[in-house]
Amino acid sequence: MRALKLVSNLIVATFLSVNILPSGATAAEETKVDAFLNVTGFDVSLDSIRLSAQSAPMMLGMDADDFGYQWTLIANDVFASEGLREMALDMLSQALSDDLLEHAAAFYASELGERLVKVENASHLSDDDEFKSESGEAIIDGLIRIGSPRVELLKRMNAASDTAGTSIRAIQEIQVRFLLAAAGAGVIELRLEEADLREMMRNDEPELRLSLQASGLAGAAYTYQAFSDAEVEEYTVALENYKMQKVYDIMNAVQFSIMADRFEELAVRMATLQPSEDL
Repeated sequence: MRALKLVSNLIVATFLSVNILPSGATAAEETKVDAFLNVTGFDVSLDSIRLSAQSAPMMLGMDADDFGYQWTLIANDVFASEGLREMALDMLSQALSDDLLEHAAAFYASELGERLVKVENASHLSDDDEFKSESGEAIIDGLIRIGSPRVELLKRMNAASDTAGTSIRAIQEIQVRFLLAAAGAGVIELRLEEADLREMMRNDEPELRLSLQASGLAGAAYTYQAFSDAEVEEYTVALENYKMQKVYDIMNAVQFSIMADRFEELAVRMATLQPSEDL
């Protein structure tokens, strides 16, 4: 499942909550949703959220090493796989209709779908983002030099898996919420009002958008390098299907909501490890 991942040192999440997910849809049984998580690889995507905790101290001008071994213990507790999965099951069982669930599951259970999930799972759990980024950029440069149509296919693929356009808002919102939660817990002292903080982030939006597009393209080039152009096109067309786009809007919203909740909890827990200091 092509759930959105971290970009640079920023934490991807959004202000979208389960309350704004589609209402009136037929509730999918939790057993079906549990199987859905496995076949699409979204369970692994949820587990990869734990890796994003490494970036949390950086947003506060700190380093994870500043907290010692206790940081690892707290991060593992806040981002425990069982808790993340329970949150996802609860939200998805309310938001995913049987029709949408079965449509996406059928694709990812196909021969191509299974192969895609395998490489996506490996990419989600890899902690060598620098290597992936450099390798992906080299692949893109090579494709451009030979005039390959694959670059445009990868761009279409990335656009199709974020049809709600939540990436920019997600990054901005999680930063604000994490900083406010950290300030409220006494971990840092914010010298900016919330409105000024949001305005500063809006001013940085054009640069952030370009960074997101470039990193997303490099990531896709690296992840799907073993697939043929025909297979990449088949996947892209599948992602552009209306039903699949609805599934991704829901999945992205659920993942973002979980991340926002967990990072706010992490900020509160950090107060037990680090005395207040200025930001």
